[in-house]
Amino acid sequence: MERDLMLLCILCCCCIIFIGPSDSQTDTLAQGQQLKDGTQLFSASGIFRLGFFKPGNSNTSYLGIWYNSNNEKAAWIANRNNPILENSGVLTIDQYGNLKILYNIGDSIELYSVHQEAVNTSATLLDNGNFVLRELNPDGSIKQELWQSFDYPTGTLLPKMKLGFDRKTGLNWTLTSWRTDNLPAIGSFTLGLDPTGLKQMVIWWRGSIYWTSGPWNNGCFSFMYEFCNYYKYNFSYISNENETYFSYSVYKGTTIFPRLMLSAGGELRGFGMDSMFTGVSCTSSTNSSLKDGCVQQKLPDCRSPGEKFVLKMGLMSRDGIKFHENENLTLIDCWDECFKLCSCIAYASANDDGTGCEIWTKGTTFTQNNLGILREIHILESKVRLWWIWLTILVGGTALFPLLCSCCYVLWKKSKARGSRSQRMTYNILLHELGEGRKHQKDGKTSNNELQMFSFETIALATNCFSAANKLGEGGFGPVYKGKLLDGQEVAIKRLSRSSGQGLVEFKNEAILVAKLQHNNLVRLLGFCIQGEEKILIYEYMPNKSLDFILFDDQRKNVLNWKKRYSVIEGIAQGLIYLHKYSRLKVIHRDLKASNILLDKDLNPKVSDFGMARIFGLNEIEENTNRVVGTYGYMSPEYAMKGIVSIKTDVFSFGVLLLEIVSGRKNNSNYHFEDQLNLIGYAWQLWNEDRGFELVDPVLGEACPITEVLRCIHVGLLCVQDHAADRPTMPDVVSMLSNESIPLPPPKQPAYFLNTVRTEREMAENKSEICSTNDVTISVMEAR
Repeated sequence: MERDLMLLCILCCCCIIFIGPSDSQTDTLAQGQQLKDGTQLFSASGIFRLGFFKPGNSNTSYLGIWYNSNNEKAAWIANRNNPILENSGVLTIDQYGNLKILYNIGDSIELYSVHQEAVNTSATLLDNGNFVLRELNPDGSIKQELWQSFDYPTGTLLPKMKLGFDRKTGLNWTLTSWRTDNLPAIGSFTLGLDPTGLKQMVIWWRGSIYWTSGPWNNGCFSFMYEFCNYYKYNFSYISNENETYFSYSVYKGTTIFPRLMLSAGGELRGFGMDSMFTGVSCTSSTNSSLKDGCVQQKLPDCRSPGEKFVLKMGLMSRDGIKFHENENLTLIDCWDECFKLCSCIAYASANDDGTGCEIWTKGTTFTQNNLGILREIHILESKVRLWWIWLTILVGGTALFPLLCSCCYVLWKKSKARGSRSQRMTYNILLHELGEGRKHQKDGKTSNNELQMFSFETIALATNCFSAANKLGEGGFGPVYKGKLLDGQEVAIKRLSRSSGQGLVEFKNEAILVAKLQHNNLVRLLGFCIQGEEKILIYEYMPNKSLDFILFDDQRKNVLNWKKRYSVIEGIAQGLIYLHKYSRLKVIHRDLKASNILLDKDLNPKVSDFGMARIFGLNEIEENTNRVVGTYGYMSPEYAMKGIVSIKTDVFSFGVLLLEIVSGRKNNSNYHFEDQLNLIGYAWQLWNEDRGFELVDPVLGEACPITEVLRCIHVGLLCVQDHAADRPTMPDVVSMLSNESIPLPPPKQPAYFLNTVRTEREMAENKSEICSTNDVTISVMEAR
C-alpha cells in the first residue's frame, strides 16, 4: 500500500512539472525587480526559461535563454563577449526603463537604453523564446514594444526569428557561431541572407564565403535536404519596402525543440525527434551530401589533396609559434593558418578552453603518448602511402646501397660545411656590426636594444607565404610586402630579390644605418632576417604608402592640401638635417625622391631606403666615387658626371622634390612642347617671366598663401643650382622656409633643362655603374 502511494506521488509530481511552471514561477520581470543568479524566468507554458548559466567548466556566467529541458544549450545569450565572474550577475529594469545586467557591485551591461524616460515597463519571456521589453499603459495593456531579443540573434535561429535586414531600423539579423562548444564568445562563422539580392543563405568564414544554401524555392533551399526532406523544416521568404528576411517553421510532429544552430566549426545543425542532427558540414569526410553548397577552398601550391592532419596525444620537441590572443582564433582557424604555411607540420589550441593557436614548423619532432597531462596536437600526415615503391627501390638497390650511402654522406658533409661556414660568416659580420647582447624570445625573433632578428618562418607566416595579395610594391631592393606579426603589429617587409642589382653590401648598409638612426622623419627599421639565400628587412608599416603614390595621382592628391604639403616639406628637411648634422653618423642619402618618402597614417613624412646611403667622417666635406648610384632627374650634376658626393648632393635632390610637391608634377616629364623642358627648366622659365605661381598644383586652388608658395619655389630653385657651392645647406633651407624676414638671393640658372632619353648605346658607353632600378624614366642631364 505504501509503495503504491509513493508511486502515485511521484507520478503527480511529474505531471505537475510536465504541465507547466508552478505558481512561484513567472515569465515577467517588472520595473524595479531583480533577477539574480540562481533564479529564472519561465515562459507561460514552461517551454523556455531565462537565467544565468555557466557553460562547461567555466567559472564565468552568462545571461541566456534555452529550452526548459535538461542539458540544453543556450539559444540566445545577452553578454556573450562580456562574461561575468562568479555569481554576481543581476538582471533588472531601472527607474528610467533601462534593461541592464548589474555585476561586481557597480558595473553594468546595458541591453537597452531608453531615449526618454519610461515609468511603466516590464520584460516578458514568450513561449516562442523571445524576450520582449514593453512599455505599458496604466491599465496594463501594451503601449509599445521597446526591445526584443529576436532582433539580436547569437548562434541559434528559433522558429519565427528572422535572418535578413530591416531597412527602417538598420538591423541586420545574422547568426554568429560560438568560439568553441563551451565558449559563447563570437566565433569565426556567420550565417545570413545573401546581400547580393539572391534568395539564398550564406555562411561566411572570417568574411569569405564558405557555403551557400542554393536558391530558395517553395519552402526549401537547394542544398538543405536534411532539414527539408527528413525533418520538415519549412522556410519562408519575405521581402517588402521595410524588410527582407528568411524565417522557418517546423511540423509539430517532427520535434518539440526546433532550432537551427551554427556550430563553432561552421556546421549547420538542427533538432530532430530526440537529438541534434547535422545538415551542412563542409569538413565532413563521410557524407558527401552534407558538403553540397560548400565553396571549394583554394589549395596552397605546396599542399596536395592527400595531406591531412590527424589528432594525436603527445608533446612537441620545442615551443611553437603562438598567435596573439587578439586574433581570436578558433581551432579551425588554426588549421587554416597551418595549412597555408608550407613549413607547418602541426597545430593545436594554445589555451585549455580550446581557443588560441600554436603551430610548429619543419624541424620539430612529435612524441606520441596517451598520458592525461599531454596535449591534443594535430599532426600532418599524407594519405598517399608509397611503401611499395620504397620496397622495390630497397630490394633492387640492395647491392648499391652501402656505396651510395657512403658517397651521399661525404657529399652532404662537405656541402653542409660550406653552407654553414658561408651563412655563419654572413651572420657574424652583420651581428658584429649591429652589436652583441641578443636575447631569444618565443615569438620567432631575437632582439637587442636596436634590432630584432626574425626567423624566416615568422616572416612567411606574417605575409601569408609572401602572397601576391600582401604585396605593396617593388623597388631596386626587391618586392615589399605588408605583414602582420604574431603580436598583431603591422609591418612592411622588404625581400631582397635575386635579380636585384643590390646584394649583401646594400643589405648590410641599410640594416646597420637605419638601426643607428633615430628620428621622427626617418622610417624605423624593426629587424631583419637572413636564412640561406633569403635576406629580408622588416620596417614599421606606413598605411599611406609613399609620397609619389598620392602626389602624382589625380584622384588621391586632394588629401594633400597646402598645409599638409608644407608640413611634408618641413619634415623631409628636418630628416635631412639630422642625417647631415645631428646623427651619430654623417650620412648622405644619395637616392632622395618621392617614392622614398613614406607617409604614416597622419601623412607625416618618413625618409626611407638607405641601401645606397654613404657614411662620411664628421670632418669630411666631399669624396669621389666610381660607383654612381641613384635615380636620374634627382642626381646633382657633379655627382652624376664626376662621382663627387657631398651633403649638397642631397640638397639638389631635395630641391627637385620640393618643386614636385608644390606643382604635383614629376620632374622627368615634358612641360614645354618645343624645348622639351623638364620640371626644373619649366619652373625656371616661369620664375624668370614672373609667372611662378602658375607652377602651383591646380588642385590647391587660390586658397593657399601666395607668398609662402612662391618662397618655396624660390628655395627649390636655389637648391637645384648648377654649382654645389651656390646651393644652401639643409639648415639654411629650413631657416629660409621658416623665416620670411631672411632675404633670399636670386637663383641662378639651374643645372638641367632638357629631358631627353638616352639610347642603349649611350648607356653602355657610360663608365659609371648605375644601380638604381627604381625609376622608369632615364634622363640625359645637359648643363647650360
